[in-house]
Amino acid sequence: MTEQSDHRTYSELFIGGQWRKPANPQQLAVISPHTEEPIGHVQVAGPEDVDAAVAAARHAFDHGPWPRLTHAERMAKVEELAAIYAGHVDEMADLITDEMGSPRTFSRMGQGAAAAALIHLTLAAARDFPWTERRQGVLGEVHLRRAPVGVVGAIVPWNVPQFLIMPKLIPALIAGCPVIIKPAPETPLDALWLAEMIEQLDLPDGVVSVLPGGTDVGEALVRHPGVDKISFTGSSAVGRRIATLCGEQLKRVSLELGGKSAAIILDDADIPKTVAGLKSASLMNNGQACVAQTRLLVSDRRHDEFVDALAEMMSELNVGDPTDEATDIGPLFAQRHQRQVQEYIQSGQTEGARIALGGLNSAQDSPAERGWYVRPTLFVDATNDMRIAREEIFGPVLTVLRYRDEADAVRIANESNYGLAGSVWTSDIAHGLDVAASVRAGTYGINMYTLDIGSPFGGFKHSGIGREFGPEGLDEYVELQTVIAKGQMPPL
Repeated sequence: MTEQSDHRTYSELFIGGQWRKPANPQQLAVISPHTEEPIGHVQVAGPEDVDAAVAAARHAFDHGPWPRLTHAERMAKVEELAAIYAGHVDEMADLITDEMGSPRTFSRMGQGAAAAALIHLTLAAARDFPWTERRQGVLGEVHLRRAPVGVVGAIVPWNVPQFLIMPKLIPALIAGCPVIIKPAPETPLDALWLAEMIEQLDLPDGVVSVLPGGTDVGEALVRHPGVDKISFTGSSAVGRRIATLCGEQLKRVSLELGGKSAAIILDDADIPKTVAGLKSASLMNNGQACVAQTRLLVSDRRHDEFVDALAEMMSELNVGDPTDEATDIGPLFAQRHQRQVQEYIQSGQTEGARIALGGLNSAQDSPAERGWYVRPTLFVDATNDMRIAREEIFGPVLTVLRYRDEADAVRIANESNYGLAGSVWTSDIAHGLDVAASVRAGTYGINMYTLDIGSPFGGFKHSGIGREFGPEGLDEYVELQTVIAKGQMPPL
């Protein structure tokens, strides 16, 4: 940008590496979920801006130098980005805290440092990736080449925006793909600051665009015939719509969608250690995590002991200003989402579950005078057919479910449309591996749950298609070309 940026006000869009006025200027205020006041302003993209970004990306892919550089040359540019990003990790995390209410202690690691680490981990995976290889075929030696998939549309949610941009942007760039990023309208500032960093790389025209906007922008990007691949993270409902549109066009698509993960607490589990682990595994990022362990399965024998310990832990959570280092739970990202989570709490009561802690906000008992807060809430006496046990709430709301025996626990865990994550808590790790093998989930933890961001991540069932992170994340941005020859192939 020509003027000095404060990373809070953007009067232009980043289209094909250039800052441009939108076709139809429309300002969007970015609202703090803590103060309910504006913290910044951006311009919203429209379908015409999508057309411009796709045209630039299409030219970059079909005629420009980017996909024709060597992988090493492209990786050198990504390494430059990693160096620039490293100088702003904490500031980026703090900006995201202001945008969507993530507690600073979580943001510094889960929003900033993790995003920076993903750049380096993807570079490491790319160094060992088999971009070309030789195999013995029926007709002789076969040359295999992993070619860039083409123009990529990356649609990113608001909950961990930088952390979810990186496993789309970085492998796509290394593979040779131009990328059009569509951040959520609630968190556009961090994406546009990333665009400022990318501008410093002096990439060829058309390689990266950032288009803040709502569903109309996302739909225009998905529908555009000039886009070869869509990578989306968000709700299963929107993912289903995107899959339908991509299917109609036979367009490549990867989807990282919702979850309703079950933590199975076996009878041999250490309850204090389990509850300490669930503080993060279930309530990270104010409960706004697709992998949150929100269904807590415990036997009749250990039910009361577990609920008492869990309620005590949750009662001691600090709820309030997300910029305060002591805060455990901040506000939800939007007022409409606060209302939705409160509706889920009401539905749990209506369907017969009992609130052991928390509940609906009231004038006399609210976590804060202002802001879109929800009290950490614990349901007991619930069944797995209730909405609070079947639908993704995306807030600090946990549901305890009883099981008769281990087979019943596995049945309950699998009785879900989702299959993103899960965990088992036990003194026997070898047996924990057996439990993990019985549960239909893409990632699983034993006596913990967190993502290993160097390993593949993705879901079974309605939780998605494809994988991010590691070499499997690079696979999502390449097409495999098989070449045979009459005569001797030259050496690789």
